[in-house]
Amino acid sequence: MNNSPPQSEAELLDRAAQITGKTLQYIANLADMDLPVNISVNKGLAGELLETYLGATAGNLPEPDFQHIGVELKTIPVNHLGLPRESTYVCIVSMLPENNKCWEQSLVKRKLSRVLWVPVEADPDIPLSMRRIGNAILWSPDAGQEQTLRRDWEELMDLVIMGQLEQVTASYGKYLQIRPKAQDGKSLHAGIGAGGEQIQTLPRGFYLRTEFTRKILSQWK
Repeated sequence: MNNSPPQSEAELLDRAAQITGKTLQYIANLADMDLPVNISVNKGLAGELLETYLGATAGNLPEPDFQHIGVELKTIPVNHLGLPRESTYVCIVSMLPENNKCWEQSLVKRKLSRVLWVPVEADPDIPLSMRRIGNAILWSPDAGQEQTLRRDWEELMDLVIMGQLEQVTASYGKYLQIRPKAQDGKSLHAGIGAGGEQIQTLPRGFYLRTEFTRKILSQWK
C-alpha cells in the first residue's frame, strides 16, 4: 500500500477512486489492521483507515489532513439511501479570545475550505467488515454556503467569548453547531466564564448538521 502523501488533488482523487465499492475489511487488510466487531469501540475507525490509505499527514495538528495540498478528509457515515446518519465533526472549539480573532483565520475555515468527502456505509445491520466505501467528492463551499458558515461561526464564538458557553446548545447555528466533545468529565479545557474570568470546562467541538452534508452529497447524485 502506497500511503505516502499525495502531491496533488488529482493524485488524491485517483487513490480514492481505487477503493470505491471496496469494504472496510479490504482497507484494513492493506493496512495490516484488525477490525473490531463493534464499531462503538472506535467510532473514528473508518476515518483512521482512510487517512492511512490515502496518505494523510496532519494527525492531530490544527491543519488540513493533507498538508501538502490543503485538503481535509471527512468520512461521512450514510444509510442505505446514501444519506448522512449523523452530524460531522469539524474540529475542536478553541474557547479563548486570542485564538478566535476572525473567520478568515479560524480553524473551521481552514478545515472546510477544501474537503474530500468519502461516504461509508453505516447501517447497523451491515457488519463492520462488510461496509463499503462510496464515491469520493472533492468540495469547496460556494459563496452562499461560506457566508452561512461564517455567520454561524461568528455568532457562536461571540457567545463563547462573552462567557455564555454553558448557554450554547446544539440548536444554535444553521449549518454549524457546537456540542460537547469528551470521553468523560475529566477532560477539561480553558474557557471564559460569565464574569470574564478564565475557567476550566468540558471541551466542545464544531459539527456540521446533517441537513448541510446532505446538500453536499446531493450535488453529485
